[in-house]
Amino acid sequence: MKVTCFSSFTFSYLNRARVLFQTLRRHHPDWRLVALMADEPPDGFELDVEREPFDQVVWARDLGIADYPGWLFRHDVVEVSTAIKGPFLHAACASGADAVIYLDPDTALLSDLTPIERWLEEHDILLTPHLVDPNFEVEAILDNDLAASRAGIFNLGFVAIRTTGEGLRFAHWWQHRLLSYCFDEMPAGLFVDQRWCDHVPALFDKVKVIRDPGYNVASWNLSQRKLTAGKDGRFTVNGSQLRFWHFTKLGPTGDAMTKKYAGDNHPVYEIWSWYKRLVDAATEPAIPERWWAHAEFDDGTPITRAQRRLYRDRIDLQRAFPNPFGSGPGSYQEWFAHEAQQAGAA
Repeated sequence: MKVTCFSSFTFSYLNRARVLFQTLRRHHPDWRLVALMADEPPDGFELDVEREPFDQVVWARDLGIADYPGWLFRHDVVEVSTAIKGPFLHAACASGADAVIYLDPDTALLSDLTPIERWLEEHDILLTPHLVDPNFEVEAILDNDLAASRAGIFNLGFVAIRTTGEGLRFAHWWQHRLLSYCFDEMPAGLFVDQRWCDHVPALFDKVKVIRDPGYNVASWNLSQRKLTAGKDGRFTVNGSQLRFWHFTKLGPTGDAMTKKYAGDNHPVYEIWSWYKRLVDAATEPAIPERWWAHAEFDDGTPITRAQRRLYRDRIDLQRAFPNPFGSGPGSYQEWFAHEAQQAGAA
């Protein structure tokens, strides 16, 4: 089976993505690995694909998204990074690959994903739910069950499809949804790409929900997953082989939630320590922390959520300012400042 595996990220996540692709390369040297960049490089840094653990870089600006500057402005960094997964997945269906797999940049393989290739012989769409076992402790229900209800039953840090049949139909549908409705607006029933996939088992056939606890292990399901380290150095989760871990919220938040639910399950901390060492080794000093090329107007002024939201909500502004990133006379930035000043005066 010819497999393309991709991840979508910005340069501030390049260190995590390098770790992901290093582990993919180790376990699946025959897969084509693609970095989907929702960004532009910072000054002083040049991305040399020959020295990276992936085969190809695809830039968001080259995906053929209509009215790209205006579309880009309507999204924040998380929304953009998730929205572009749809058009790339759809385009990859015509690339000659038999299957396309997406993994978040903050995941890493602990063993091979060969079962995924076997499952895709029979199924066209593979998804992993946040939870595969119910919680009964009140705190875990509040932290994990209800969080999944708000954010989406399936974690879209992973999705895999066949490039034909229902997989292709899914890719076409998901592209449409993400290009138009990939926003972090929970009161409106949206949480970027995830809430849309709650519909998948109802809308599509040949869907497999992966309930093996060795897939997509993360802080949100550690309350029901026990990790064990074997004498051979391999890890199992509830008796199943550990396949990949989702190291979400690397830093104090991730540490706190992991400690809360891992408790004295010491192999969990061994894996986190291993991952942090790899990320540190893959970090580029030339990339500013939290870098995103599209976070500012042309004059360097940060773009606020209110400025993005107003532009998103008003078609007249989108028509009047097709490139809202501009600064100076006649720009959306100037218009917004004037309107804000007028509102303040009123």
